[in-house]
Amino acid sequence: MDEHIYRVIQIVGSSEKSIDDAIHVAIARASKTLRELRWFEVVETRGHIANGKVQHFQVTLKVGFTLD
Repeated sequence: MDEHIYRVIQIVGSSEKSIDDAIHVAIARASKTLRELRWFEVVETRGHIANGKVQHFQVTLKVGFTLD
């Protein structure tokens, strides 16, 4: 059986649309410079409010990827 060894980093994504979109934006951007992304974990969610309305969402993710 192969051993699974991962490196873990934290990234932050943001979106004016939704928390889900913030996650997708962060993973899409990370995948441009990191190889072998395997999993993510939502660590923190927060947002910005202006004039009584949500202006944008921000999500901190732990992302795991396998080492070469």
